[in-house]
Amino acid sequence: MRAARPITPAYLERAALYYLERYGASAEMLRRVLKRRVETRCRLRGEAPDDFSEMVEAVMARALGAGLVDDAAFAAAKVRSLRRRGGSARAIGAKLAAKGVDRDIVGAALAEEEDGGEDEAAFAYARRRRLGPFRQPPARAAARERDLAAMARAGFALALARRVIDADPEDDLAVP
Repeated sequence: MRAARPITPAYLERAALYYLERYGASAEMLRRVLKRRVETRCRLRGEAPDDFSEMVEAVMARALGAGLVDDAAFAAAKVRSLRRRGGSARAIGAKLAAKGVDRDIVGAALAEEEDGGEDEAAFAYARRRRLGPFRQPPARAAARERDLAAMARAGFALALARRVIDADPEDDLAVP
């Protein structure tokens, strides 16, 4: 086995570009990836990872300055994607917070979406999970409480969950 190569700014920039080519990322996500790369190389070389923190921050500054990483654009795209899948505002906020996006940016991205986004997401979630009006008619009444609980765990308000679960299956199930 050959020895691990030294950590250089060029190596970190290549690692950042490779990661950003493959994934959309927030600034904090990229920082975590670079730190993990540094820690792995340092473990193999017997060096201290803290010695390279300035190098990681320099690469981060270049990526931010070049516009390769934009938390607002990342948050807006993630909100659109998660809304289509039936994500509630609460769940989306938690996922983006875990990815290191600032709470103000998340709030702006959620506010930017059109009205009725939460309603559409609730119906999409119910459709995807086959809850309420999307459930087979014989089992629908027996599973009502379970369906409401699933909607609540997904982060939807109780009033909205009731409206979705109690929707008439004969309607076109369009958002009111």
